[in-house]
Amino acid sequence: MSDSVATKPLTLDFYKSDEKPTWCPGCGDFGVLNGLYNAMRQKGLQTKDIVVVSGIGCSSRLPFFVSSYGFHGVHGRAMPIATGIKVANPDLKVLAMGGDGDAFAIGGGHFVHAARRNLDICYVIMDNNIYGLTKGQTSPTSQVGFVTKTTPKGTPDRPINPLRLAIASGATFVARGFSGKPKELAELIVEGINHNGFAVIDTFSPCPTFNKINTFKAYREEVADLPKDHNPSDMHKAIEAASSTDPMYLGVLYREEGESFEDHLAAAKVGTEENAAKVMENLFKVYS
Repeated sequence: MSDSVATKPLTLDFYKSDEKPTWCPGCGDFGVLNGLYNAMRQKGLQTKDIVVVSGIGCSSRLPFFVSSYGFHGVHGRAMPIATGIKVANPDLKVLAMGGDGDAFAIGGGHFVHAARRNLDICYVIMDNNIYGLTKGQTSPTSQVGFVTKTTPKGTPDRPINPLRLAIASGATFVARGFSGKPKELAELIVEGINHNGFAVIDTFSPCPTFNKINTFKAYREEVADLPKDHNPSDMHKAIEAASSTDPMYLGVLYREEGESFEDHLAAAKVGTEENAAKVMENLFKVYS
């Protein structure tokens, strides 16, 4: 390969598979996919080094649209699959992609344990406040009183706050994006990939078919960038920002530097190998 070919800039088409997205027209997930393509291009990642993992749901179709390795799992099981892949081959860039139902309902237990382990995985959650694939039921992030076919009088359930849950569970990178701002979302994904530890990016991704409340127009009026003086290393300030509803902040709310789950596994492996070498050395002395 010549130097001119080797240094040729990667294009977005490099990361696109032959499968065309099958989402409804106007779905926010198109913006998330665009943000992901741009993030991988900015990082200069090779598709052989990427694995995109998902569970079940509209947004979980995303691995089909990326020309990398991918795993489309079962409902709520993105984290166990992503964990196995990353532990088996720590050199891979593992990205989990899914919806709020997949992440916080049937996958809620796995989400908490992935966060407390501080796995070196970037998890982008397309949060549309509804179950789109099954035709419009309330999700764990739907607001109290949200009316659907199965909750005609409005849901009495209080919603999960994904950002507070992630921080409290031990995630070391917690951010919020908006599919209506794909450029900024791409930058968040780049930061999430760069972070050594569990990176959670909860992303407002409107469903135009079944959710007429949480729309692009509504979010543009409700969101704002974090103040420039926000300190993401201050957990209390991060939780305060995550709790704000007027406005709802976009950006990196919390970041904590440190060792990841994989770092601890590597250290334990080295220790085991050193101990084994010492045992063999002592045996050699005894029987020589």
